[in-house]
Amino acid sequence: MSAALLEMRGITKTFPGVKALENVNLVVREGETHALCGENGAGKSTLMKVLSGVYPFGSYEGEIRFNGQRCEFKDVKQSESQGIVIIHQELALIPYLSIAENIFLGNERARRGIVDWNETYVRTKDLLKTVGLNENPNTPVGTLGVGKQQLVEIAKALSKKVRLLILDEPTAALNEEDSNNLLRLIVKFKQQGISSILISHKLNEITRVADSITILRDGRTIETLDMRTDDVSVDRIIKGMVGRDLTHRYPQRKPNIGGTLFEVRRWTVRHPQQPGRKVVDGADLYIRRGEIVGIAGLIGAGRTELAMSIFGRSYGSGISGELFKDGREIRLRTVSDAIRHGIAYVTEDRKRYGLNLIDDVKRNLSLANLKKLSRRGVVNENEEIVTAETFRRRMNIKTPSVRQKTGNLSGGNQQKVVLGKWIFAEPDLLILDEPTRGIDVGAKYEIYTIIQELASEGKGILLISSELPEILGMCDRIYVMSEGRITGEVPRGEATQEKLMRYMTGSGGK
Repeated sequence: MSAALLEMRGITKTFPGVKALENVNLVVREGETHALCGENGAGKSTLMKVLSGVYPFGSYEGEIRFNGQRCEFKDVKQSESQGIVIIHQELALIPYLSIAENIFLGNERARRGIVDWNETYVRTKDLLKTVGLNENPNTPVGTLGVGKQQLVEIAKALSKKVRLLILDEPTAALNEEDSNNLLRLIVKFKQQGISSILISHKLNEITRVADSITILRDGRTIETLDMRTDDVSVDRIIKGMVGRDLTHRYPQRKPNIGGTLFEVRRWTVRHPQQPGRKVVDGADLYIRRGEIVGIAGLIGAGRTELAMSIFGRSYGSGISGELFKDGREIRLRTVSDAIRHGIAYVTEDRKRYGLNLIDDVKRNLSLANLKKLSRRGVVNENEEIVTAETFRRRMNIKTPSVRQKTGNLSGGNQQKVVLGKWIFAEPDLLILDEPTRGIDVGAKYEIYTIIQELASEGKGILLISSELPEILGMCDRIYVMSEGRITGEVPRGEATQEKLMRYMTGSGGK
């Protein structure tokens, strides 16, 4: 077995009112891929921030040794100088700068204070070749897709002579092809002697590439598994994460489906900056009361554009078509119109569109239905607190107080706040766009249970997901989109991943 590159011993980190880490241990060996697993709020990202110097020495207890030396990092620059580089889930790229400028920002190739653009360009081309990205170094990063931006971040890490690469949910926003490319790159780095720490909720990816797995739960180390010698299965990892066996990934359900609640006819949406381009083309669909309807499709198929345009024309231009609720035509020209007609939309981008991260949990939960808590335009704060506490318990939101800043919560708990906000709005139709992206299996199960409870109350659910097992496990009926068009409609009993994929790629369902 190779020597230890990194040792973290007895790491304890406390925030006001919360012990985020308690006596955590982690050992990463030379040239291995080490996965870090745990539910949202287990302490994974906090531990990596301690390691990388985001939380400086003196703000935590315990010892860090890297390459045999005791480390007391005061900031990220110090950890990077030792070859420890972290790539966060939210990419830290500047969209208006070129690939080359982003890669060497703060690490410029310069002589006597003047940037050497020739060297910058040549080094960038070499780095892009290493990560398998065939792009001009002068290309603005903002014009690239998320998958390519992720590769730019990795190229940026490699420019700093990385020895330990930390990847926090690197495939959370990627499609299957981009995810596979990234995983192959991690294996390639291992062959080059670069160690990696991989944080991911996609356990099938972890079992493919990891050599060792450390499981955290409630800020403590549960166990470290060796993929080469231990009998490791996805079910064993899940048991370590949640502290119990999860016999079903999706709650058991007997649907009670009623009459048609909502119908979309001939819905067409054009791109807001390219009016000649249709992003949704003549879509027809319907949702019945008590029914969970899925929309499957590859990234770029038009799923989010369809959902946002329905929700008060939040996206698109030149929108045409008809919307019906309970058999009567309705016109949704604004988000307020949509809310007033009992339609809610849980966005795929909770940090940008779903939450006010600098406000507290209480206010975020009440925002979509403040009129219910108001008298003559003044919000009754006592009622607001009671309502927030009710939803905190109902949604099992892990927070010491509803006055906690929402940005301090883990991703899974933030997602529960978004969902709670829209449930409080008392909608008849709930549109869920990637509702479990980037959250752990335990939190997913809780959200699935909430979705099914809403359906059992007679609400209609429209579920958009890039994870086909989720679509198959949750939905009563599935629409499939490809290049802006609905290419298939499949009842649950006939749905398979292969059949959906054929519709998704435009090759038919047979």
